[in-house]
Amino acid sequence: MPKWLRTLVVPLAVLALVTAACGDDAPPPGGDGDGDTPECNADLNVGIAYDIGGIGDKSFNDAANAGLQAAIDEGLVCEENAASLEPDATGSNRDENVLALADDGNDLVIGVGFAFSPGINENAGDYPDTQFAIIDGYATCGTACGLTNDGLTNVTDLTFKEHEGSFLVGAAAATKAAEDGCDTVGFLGGQTGPLIEKFQAGFEAGVAHVDDGIEVLVEYIGDDVTAFNDAVRGEALSTGMYDDGACIIYHAAGASGAGLFNAAVAADALAIGVDSDQYLLVSAEQQPHIMTSMLKRVDTAVHDAIEQTGDGSLEAGGQVFGMAEGGVDYSKSNTELMTDDITTLLDDLKQQIIDGDITVPEAP
Repeated sequence: MPKWLRTLVVPLAVLALVTAACGDDAPPPGGDGDGDTPECNADLNVGIAYDIGGIGDKSFNDAANAGLQAAIDEGLVCEENAASLEPDATGSNRDENVLALADDGNDLVIGVGFAFSPGINENAGDYPDTQFAIIDGYATCGTACGLTNDGLTNVTDLTFKEHEGSFLVGAAAATKAAEDGCDTVGFLGGQTGPLIEKFQAGFEAGVAHVDDGIEVLVEYIGDDVTAFNDAVRGEALSTGMYDDGACIIYHAAGASGAGLFNAAVAADALAIGVDSDQYLLVSAEQQPHIMTSMLKRVDTAVHDAIEQTGDGSLEAGGQVFGMAEGGVDYSKSNTELMTDDITTLLDDLKQQIIDGDITVPEAP
């Protein structure tokens, strides 16, 4: 039996529970009859196709999974009605996974990553009763972006203003570097291209806003999506930047960021995480080296897409999550490093961005 089919097979025990729930005296789906467990929307089926690194990457995919789990906890979808598939090591089967989830009858299929855009653009028209959402997607751009189809009515691209959140952690890095008498910081990107360049641009602008005399070293891991799952190269490039004088490095490299954290420990230097609050996800040895993280609320986007599909309000086209929408932010978990003077500065800068007093560049 193919792996994807094994993943989607519902255990017989669950089938028995669902069958029992159809009886006249059965409690509502997701409930126990006593009101201890909230009801869940048994009419909604959701499938999520993760990208390279899968669940456990402590970054992008984990943030998406957190959004799914939050939706389950709130009863927006029943746990037994939520399916997920993870890709192979190169992501070559991501389109196969999306089609498997659509063929299984899911009302909403979410692709976690921009690389799902071409395949969903090509295939969504064959599934008019399925809603598709893509994190960082550009499928609705259509032929203007070199894709096949225009005017898709069942696809939503969920994008972020990563540059705005990156500006804040750039300001944090520059403040800490200046305090420590350091004049060099670094940026580690995953795949080259306009998406990760938004992280770089915001970070560089935030550094310069605080101290334009601080140099920003820049390294990218590769030019395809496997760059997000290469911790060995991530560590090597980070070590090189630390050796060249960087005291703090910010990464936007998915699971490859684990290599940065290893390098930070070895160099006794600092790192800045991305997507999730990575201070809470790394080892005890690494925690003191994680200054902060740029929070990209992929969890919010996934949660909201599920909620909107359930209530019929998910619209085709694009949704953008910026600072004003709570889509990007920064973490404060490392209280030893994120001191009151730094958080006060960042909160002030955050408000200036929301008010339009600071416009953050999207390109380096």
